[in-house]
Amino acid sequence: MHAGRSYRFSEFLRWTRRTIYWLLGIGILPTLLYQVAGLKWLAIPWTVVALLGTATAFIVGFKNTQTYNRTWEARQIWGAILNSSRFWGTMCRDFLHDPDASKELIYRHFAWLTALRYQMRDSRIWETTSKTYNAEYQQFYSVPERETPLQTELSNYLPPDELAYILTTKNRAAQLMSLQSKTTKQLFDDARIDSYQFVEMQRMIKDFFDQQGRSERIKNFPYPRQFATINALFIKLFCVLLPFGMLREFDKLNDGMTGIMQGHMVWLVIPFSVLISWVYTSLEQVGESTENPFEGSANDVPISQLSRTIEIDLREMLGETDLPPALQPKNDIIL
Repeated sequence: MHAGRSYRFSEFLRWTRRTIYWLLGIGILPTLLYQVAGLKWLAIPWTVVALLGTATAFIVGFKNTQTYNRTWEARQIWGAILNSSRFWGTMCRDFLHDPDASKELIYRHFAWLTALRYQMRDSRIWETTSKTYNAEYQQFYSVPERETPLQTELSNYLPPDELAYILTTKNRAAQLMSLQSKTTKQLFDDARIDSYQFVEMQRMIKDFFDQQGRSERIKNFPYPRQFATINALFIKLFCVLLPFGMLREFDKLNDGMTGIMQGHMVWLVIPFSVLISWVYTSLEQVGESTENPFEGSANDVPISQLSRTIEIDLREMLGETDLPPALQPKNDIIL
């Protein structure tokens, strides 16, 4: 997540510069053939390009709306996890009269948050962080889940036997929440909590399972590939045809021109075709960057920061004073 006022224009140009290079090539080639080689037949009617551009604008807008909705839903899910976690901390502290039991449940919750965020950062074949322009930009920020092994993080919260068991499971977050349920059932059997408290704690565990499942749904189900594919095809087709459609239009401007530009207006096809095409390709790239809100891109939902916030809040509830520091943005990016 970008935590500053806005991306700088220089950052945006750096991120999109490779696209600008091939747009320049697409603009230069037909202009040279038309103006220098005299291949006037290369010009196509502007109406064709305008209709294609209109259709492309609609589909780009549709995609960006849907990808934003995916990111916003992910933020809502983790906002619910934040709120539910605070309630879980107060229940564990106030329902139990045993500080060690309270700490066990709360620290296992930290382990659940850790396992879940590591699972959310696992890569999927449809994610885009490996694309060159995204991979280059990763030097400006850090992804905590890729700096420290999961085992090291979990060892801060779990006893060795429990850690060893969790590391053998496939869905570690789900198994940690299952252990929470098992522990609360044992507390009820031992009459350390009453039936009302047991039901409330089980309800919270159900909520955590639900929130985990909603996160997994976004993570494991991509933006539909058919829409993503046709969106990319339409934009590429529009960018290729745009300079061909502009050739005759700019050539007509020579009739009313005098001076140094008389007879050379066609050369303006290059900068204007690049500019218009760059708007479309940049919108596509921005939409793509919000498709997968957990992949580790600069525009991700900051699940690491939210998890650290939860840990600080709950440890303060336990009366601890040796707290981990809040995560800070790096170049205005925080995950």
